[in-house]
Amino acid sequence: MVTITGYKQATNEDGEPFNMLKLQGDVEIVRSKETGRNYATARKTLISSTFDDAMCEKLIGKEMPGEIQREECEPYEYEIPETGEKIVLEHTWVYNPEPVSTEEHVFENGQEKVAF
Repeated sequence: MVTITGYKQATNEDGEPFNMLKLQGDVEIVRSKETGRNYATARKTLISSTFDDAMCEKLIGKEMPGEIQREECEPYEYEIPETGEKIVLEHTWVYNPEPVSTEEHVFENGQEKVAF
């Protein structure tokens, strides 16, 4: 599941304004490569919409099926807001309303075990 957490206004190629919905995935625990310590985070992304400001406001807090997934892309520079550090990323996060299950079914001695 993903949650609509907000929205922001953007402009298309013709200079016309439109709203983008801010989506956030479920909480996940990851290990820092720098410190080796665990921390909680959530994947975030934006998707285009045809909604006006009033409708976007009403949608905040709504949950939708799907998940936010990593997608490889051309390298681009990103500035970390908290530190101002600039890094190069080669991936982005995209919303997938119909993700494929990552469950594996393993059979051992006639019994099914599910591995994730």
